[in-house]
Amino acid sequence: MFSLRIFARHFMNMRNIYFLCILFMGFMNAQELNSQETAIINEGDINSALPIYQTTDDHQHQTLLNLSTEINPFDPNTATLVKRMKEALLSTKGGVGIAAPQVGINRKVIWVQRFDKEGNPLEYFINPVIIWRSELQNLGPEGDLSIPDFRDQFYRSKVIQLEYTDLKGEKHSEMVEGFTAVIFQHEIDHLFGILISDKKEKEKNDSYKQVEAYKKSDSTTR
Repeated sequence: MFSLRIFARHFMNMRNIYFLCILFMGFMNAQELNSQETAIINEGDINSALPIYQTTDDHQHQTLLNLSTEINPFDPNTATLVKRMKEALLSTKGGVGIAAPQVGINRKVIWVQRFDKEGNPLEYFINPVIIWRSELQNLGPEGDLSIPDFRDQFYRSKVIQLEYTDLKGEKHSEMVEGFTAVIFQHEIDHLFGILISDKKEKEKNDSYKQVEAYKKSDSTTR
């Protein structure tokens, strides 16, 4: 009886490990890029900027409105996407952030200029998630690299808590505030298919606590 009990316990442990492995494999497969995505990422010179999608083009506009999914940080194509997104952002005049949908890939990758750090470095974020937002709001100007000739005032949380992954698969968490927090919120909106031109209509009836806390208010595009 004792040996049978040990065997049953061992069997249950093995079964749990098996199901965990199946779940993990399914999660990783769900993150894999499809052939169309890899074709876009690797088109032309892989060291050059990817074209930035515009709302003036119907197909590109639809891509910008689509929901983005997580991406596998270990896939070599992810590193290529990250690099080419940075080049795309650097090719703009005054851009301080970019999201993967803006280069035709509905995956959770963004670049943000960190005005909250010395030297204002550009940093990438894979599968970013805002897990907390302050009730206190900023009101300030925003534009968009994908929406020509559009700029308006928007409310954003003053402080956010962010979780994300890097290309090594390591997870990170940090608090961000001020203008940099605004950029994060703007770019993560892109991952949900939210454009500021649509956001303006939706927030007309909302009320906020207004705080003027922008560290850099003269940027023209995000």
